Amino acid sequence: MSTARAERGPGDGALGTGPDGAGTGSVRSWPAWYRTLFMSDVWERFGFFGMQAILVLFAVAPRSEGGLGLAKADAAALFGAWIGLAFMLCLPGGWVADRVLGPRRTLLIGAGVTTVGHFALATPWLWTTPLGLVLLAVGLGLYKPNHQAMLNLMFGKDSGRREAGISLMYVGIQVSALLSPLIAGFLGERVDWRLGFAVSGTAMLLGTVQLFISRHQFKDVGGRPGRPLGAEEARRAYRRIGITAAVVLVLVTGGVVSGGLGPAGAIGLVGTVSILAPVLAYTVLYRSKELTASDRRRLRSFLWIFLGSTLFWSMIAQDGSSLTLFAKESTDRQVLGFDVPVSWLQSATPLFILVLAPVFAWALLKYGGGRSGVPVKFSVGLGLTGVSFLIMALAAALASGDKKVSPVWLLVVYLMHACGELIVAAVGIAAVADVLPRKFIAHMLGLLWLFAALGGGAGSGMVRLIDVIPEPLYYLMLAVMALAAGGALALRRHAVVRGLAGDAELPGAPDDGRRPEGGSGSDESTLKEDSPA
Repeated sequence: MSTARAERGPGDGALGTGPDGAGTGSVRSWPAWYRTLFMSDVWERFGFFGMQAILVLFAVAPRSEGGLGLAKADAAALFGAWIGLAFMLCLPGGWVADRVLGPRRTLLIGAGVTTVGHFALATPWLWTTPLGLVLLAVGLGLYKPNHQAMLNLMFGKDSGRREAGISLMYVGIQVSALLSPLIAGFLGERVDWRLGFAVSGTAMLLGTVQLFISRHQFKDVGGRPGRPLGAEEARRAYRRIGITAAVVLVLVTGGVVSGGLGPAGAIGLVGTVSILAPVLAYTVLYRSKELTASDRRRLRSFLWIFLGSTLFWSMIAQDGSSLTLFAKESTDRQVLGFDVPVSWLQSATPLFILVLAPVFAWALLKYGGGRSGVPVKFSVGLGLTGVSFLIMALAAALASGDKKVSPVWLLVVYLMHACGELIVAAVGIAAVADVLPRKFIAHMLGLLWLFAALGGGAGSGMVRLIDVIPEPLYYLMLAVMALAAGGALALRRHAVVRGLAGDAELPGAPDDGRRPEGGSGSDESTLKEDSPA
């Protein structure tokens, strides 16, 4: 979509033109609010990728070496379950923003909780490890959908600019994602696990402070909930939340005290909940009285995108679990006599994203506007992921027994995952904004990540198959799943696009010009309420 005819967003000037306009070459050419969100995500991703680089290795390390001493399958499943829990909490994080606090305040609170979670992992006491993981999941659930909600609200309704801005943001993010495994990974593996977690906490603390002191740049955007609770609704909601929290606390405490809720049981419980939660949440939203028949039609069609996201993130979650263990046990990491830390290989994906993000930002800005390409782009992302696991199946076959393979195999897989992530993440986040009225934006982003949690929950279960079936067959199974889903989405692309169309774009509808970018008819009023103007 050409930026010359793009609508002005609620930011500081028209993106793409003028001194404050958005260009794809330099972050300095974007508005101040974009740079703030850009840098806050740089610090948040530094903490996340640093923690991810050592979590599985910390979990499998013996207690004598400061680790948790878990079995290989349990350690890999722990990572998948944690990712599932974090993504699952994005839906309540979106609900808090939409109904209670507004995206901006919820974003800041999420950053603070995440900071505390990282430092809880950094303490020397074993009991703070599960507490830290829970706090990190809660913080991510509050932070992630509302960071993306603020991006969407500030950009306005032009999907091409949103996709380009989100894709370009990966440049700065991947600088930190590249460096964090090198720093936190090295300190964790070679010095002390807790020191590695402390580095992640320090980065997140810097991001939280930066977000707090720059909050004025957003003016009034995202400062209020889009659908504030009425007095009676608030009483019912708080009562249900209190009852639910009490029941969960009693069950967890009872399970821990009785010994029936060990690490494997907790991982299995999270996996089960992450599978049930998206089905329930989607059904509740679909039956909402605030939605029109057209809104429900778009929501039905977007289910294809939700499910595609589920499968994609279940595949990408393998990077921090099964692929990390493959790098540890089956990869020759000797370079000129130096044993490369396992965690360093996880810097490959952000490095590739760093190099490729400007290209993808340019391509999405030039060719990516509108919803017509959304299912095609998702199918391409799934296809790349499927091919990557075909390569992994071959690498695992070559590494059978005590043999070790070149790290080039993993590097090729990480390259393909980077390309898929640049497509799926940017397109999925941008496409959400056009499905329902703007007052549902944080809720929809939370639902998107809730379906990603379904992927994490499924992934935490699938990774246990490595101990049951040959490793090459495991990766071949993943490849077939991804390729089949990508092919099905490509075949259904025309039906999905028709289902996502706005009322004015349907055959026989009058061209009243009210919704050039799709979405619900109530979008304009919501944007006016949130605009700094």
